[in-house]
Amino acid sequence: MTQKRKKRIEQRPPTWRPEAGICLALAACVFIVFGQTLRHPFFNFDDADYVYDNPEVARGLTRHGLAWAFTTRHAGNWHPLTWLSHSLDCQLYGLRPAGHHLANVLIHAAAAMLLFLALRRMTDAFWRCAFVAAVFAIHPLRAESVAWVAERKDVLSGLFFVLTIWAYAEYARKPRSPRRYALALCMFALGLMCKPMLVTLPVVLLLLDSWPLRRTESRGRLLLEKIPFLALAAAACVITLLAQDAAMQPIAGYPLWARIDNALVSCVIYLRQMFWPAGLAMLYPYSSHGPPRWQADLAALLLIGLSMAAWQARRKQPWLLAGWLWYLTMLAPVIGIIQVGEQAHADRYTYLPQIGIGIAITWLAAEWVARRNVDRAAAGSVMAGIVVLLMVCAWRQTSYWQNSETVWRRSLACTTNNESAHYSLANALLQEGKVDEAIIEYQQALAIRPAYQSAEYNLANAFFQQGKMDDAIAHYQIALALRPDDAEARINLATVLLQKGAADDALAQARQAADSRPAFAEAHALLGNVLMEKGNAAEAITQFQTALRIKPDEPEAANNLAWLLATTRQPALRNGPEAVRLAQRANELTGANNPMFLHTLAAALAEAGRFSEAAETARQALNGAEAQSNSALAARIQSEIYLYQQGIPLSAH
Repeated sequence: MTQKRKKRIEQRPPTWRPEAGICLALAACVFIVFGQTLRHPFFNFDDADYVYDNPEVARGLTRHGLAWAFTTRHAGNWHPLTWLSHSLDCQLYGLRPAGHHLANVLIHAAAAMLLFLALRRMTDAFWRCAFVAAVFAIHPLRAESVAWVAERKDVLSGLFFVLTIWAYAEYARKPRSPRRYALALCMFALGLMCKPMLVTLPVVLLLLDSWPLRRTESRGRLLLEKIPFLALAAAACVITLLAQDAAMQPIAGYPLWARIDNALVSCVIYLRQMFWPAGLAMLYPYSSHGPPRWQADLAALLLIGLSMAAWQARRKQPWLLAGWLWYLTMLAPVIGIIQVGEQAHADRYTYLPQIGIGIAITWLAAEWVARRNVDRAAAGSVMAGIVVLLMVCAWRQTSYWQNSETVWRRSLACTTNNESAHYSLANALLQEGKVDEAIIEYQQALAIRPAYQSAEYNLANAFFQQGKMDDAIAHYQIALALRPDDAEARINLATVLLQKGAADDALAQARQAADSRPAFAEAHALLGNVLMEKGNAAEAITQFQTALRIKPDEPEAANNLAWLLATTRQPALRNGPEAVRLAQRANELTGANNPMFLHTLAAALAEAGRFSEAAETARQALNGAEAQSNSALAARIQSEIYLYQQGIPLSAH
């Protein structure tokens, strides 16, 4: 070897540098498109259940939370690693949305980079793999999975999916290595604990055996290898069916033929969305009648035709069949034959299945370029142009996720007869204090589905906020006619009735709510309020005590019970020391600055014979009442201070 050639070889850059460059480019593209989510708040659909209204998650990583994550069926899913990832976010960032969004972006970027490296390892086709990974990383259909905190299960399961196929590819190079096999199996198990949609991954591994791994082992051996994977998948299926039992739609509501037709049409819609990602929405309404017959028939013919074409080309173009079956196989768990939720289809369901289409189309295009001797620079320019165009579209799609209102308004702009979008938009508007606009949206939802119980209940809440008591009562009654066991609607109705002075009617509603849900603390607390209003101190005390046994940190119940124990005219029921304990706890829970609660604490201290403390606490309550311009309360407290200075408790006055 000449000295010049030896020097040139020594100066050649290491093979990892081009791969590192692609990984950095993928990460940069992901952050350019999805980095904007770090400024977005939580979304008003599922984020509450998954994060900010979930006490087990919000507490961060705890021993109890670890056990809860592996045993709960909360939100209709069993995905312990997903729960733990949310808990870790809360541990690191609290309930600040930016940190939770950042985690989604980082995990998605890692999945894209690992997808490139895994495909590169299996196929050795550098630019094709880079393009497939880029399309996966920044396609507009990814917006829902990345921008929505509650869809952590998508990006996290995607990460373990890619790790599984990479580990399996390494095992395929040395199929006698138990360690590599165990690693692939472990990654698969972890992925299933993020999202059970990965149950079809064993079939994907069989496809990879054929292409690109081109394994020469007997079919029997290849199938035998998959048995542990299939066993894990079967266990995940059973657990998922048990966990999602409440979320599954009744068969009568969605007939089998309608679900099959919808599945066929959805497969084609996902293909169209990949090539023409326009009109993307958060929720596409499901029709119980299914899509039009002609659409289902046309979709079936198209799917059959594409399947036959891929099968016929299996010898010369094996990647075509592998990619097509990857797509169909991975869609199977979420295609809607077993209907979960009210969506006809969902953008997030394409997260992993469309990788298969990306592989098939990319390899097909590369073959066409090679066969026609197209200039490589021109082909590269086209690839770069496609990536840039997708980034622009994805950035715009992600911008619709800036808050709950913009998400739902976009959904309504892209769909029709979408009562769930109207309802969710109304909830967002109500939370923003736009009560009039919220009422209009609730009414739109009810115009589409008159028996939409949650929309009649929240519409009643909106009327209640406006002070339109008669309208609120009417709509609470309609909501209860649709769902008589709705204890929350019943206690709200009782609250309105109590404010209107209909104490007897309020008492009947409160009793029914407490009887229907004995473990509902708010029902017992409200029943206690009504009984206290009617002068039945003994039973009111019992109801407040029940509420506090169920929910010990309920300040209103603690305060009201303390008031009764300190001021009731029935000596046998009074208990000064217990009233002080309860009143102090209620004040601790509310920041010790609520004049009404300080008023109660003063009365409790007086009943316990601690008059100087009672007078001082009453002065603090007086200052608070005056700061709030509550003249009636201030005058009442002023007179009570005089009693405490004279050593007289309220119960003796």
